Amino acid sequence: MAHSATTPGLRPFLPADAAPLAALFRASIETLAADDYDDDQREAWASAADDEAAFAARLASGLTIIALVNGAIAGFASLKDNRLFDMLYVRPDLAGQGVGSALAEAIEKLAGARGAKKLTVDASDAARDFFAARGYVAQQRNTVTIAGQWLGNTTMTKELAAPAAGRPH
Repeated sequence: MAHSATTPGLRPFLPADAAPLAALFRASIETLAADDYDDDQREAWASAADDEAAFAARLASGLTIIALVNGAIAGFASLKDNRLFDMLYVRPDLAGQGVGSALAEAIEKLAGARGAKKLTVDASDAARDFFAARGYVAQQRNTVTIAGQWLGNTTMTKELAAPAAGRPH
């Protein structure tokens, strides 16, 4: 059926990815957050990608990885300051097929390998259960204002496993 048995390929963000990632960001918010946020809230949230240069700068300022399925961009995730799980977005038609899990696993491993002991995420209401299933624990409820709209999210943290022995730090 629609479930993919293929593990997505992962690669680093490249400047040429900015436009397709901005489109994926908008589509993901519009479709996957529809049950949790109203039209105005989703539009305000998606507007973060309206300034493509600023969106590209945000992606480039952290460690951003791209997931590929059958050679096409399927999702992306970003780690900021080696402690904040900044973004995780998946193409709506591939939601629930392991793309988000592969990206989250990669971000967690990369952060741990770089010495992080804990990751923090401000999870949207649409993503809260996904992160909880990965071992993230809710710390506090937040309300943020984006483009004049109030949106709720939850700050969650996860303790990371110590890096494997045998590698100098």
